[in-house]
Amino acid sequence: MINSEQLTHYVFAVRTAILANEADIECLDRDIGDGDHYINMKRGCEAIAGLGETLTKLPLVDALNSIGMKLLSTIGGASGPLFASFFIGMSKTLKVNAPDSAMHIAAAFDAGVQAIMQRGKAQAGEKTMLDVLIPVAEQFNSLAAQGKSTQEIAVILKQVASEGLESTRSMLATKGRASGLGERVIGHLDAGAKSCQVMIHAVCDQVLNDPSNQPSP
Repeated sequence: MINSEQLTHYVFAVRTAILANEADIECLDRDIGDGDHYINMKRGCEAIAGLGETLTKLPLVDALNSIGMKLLSTIGGASGPLFASFFIGMSKTLKVNAPDSAMHIAAAFDAGVQAIMQRGKAQAGEKTMLDVLIPVAEQFNSLAAQGKSTQEIAVILKQVASEGLESTRSMLATKGRASGLGERVIGHLDAGAKSCQVMIHAVCDQVLNDPSNQPSP
């Protein structure tokens, strides 16, 4: 259901989306973050895009692992190791279960999210990227198990990602610089959650626009 060529298309779509949302992400990070989140996200996106055709020539598991290793050596701050763990976690899972079904892709996505949780020692409800990623992973697994179409899954995951982002507005923060701001963070969205929402929307839009995913007439 996914190959290295499609993965490369997703990479470029994510880079475009992150660049297009520069103002929003930077504003959120200035409000309650460290102020370097967008810079690190942009650096990571450019580094992965720089791999270019190299990714398309690799087996999917190797392409995902290469992305993880590139992020680990490129992005500063907390984001690098976390996103690197995500892609490496996906790669390890797909090495066991081939990416030939929605259930296997969902399981790999979930494994990547679990890797972030372990690396960051974090969970849902702490005003982080996980408030988007965890519900998306849970819904992805559920929808795949129900046999939903690729199109249906993409539409619903976009909605779940947006709801996850919005949920951070009312949360207190327990991680990073924001954790020291107490109740001042209430009313603000988390920048990491915003980045994840943007990336999930970008990938889902690519899926929705892919002719191979269109339902048969």
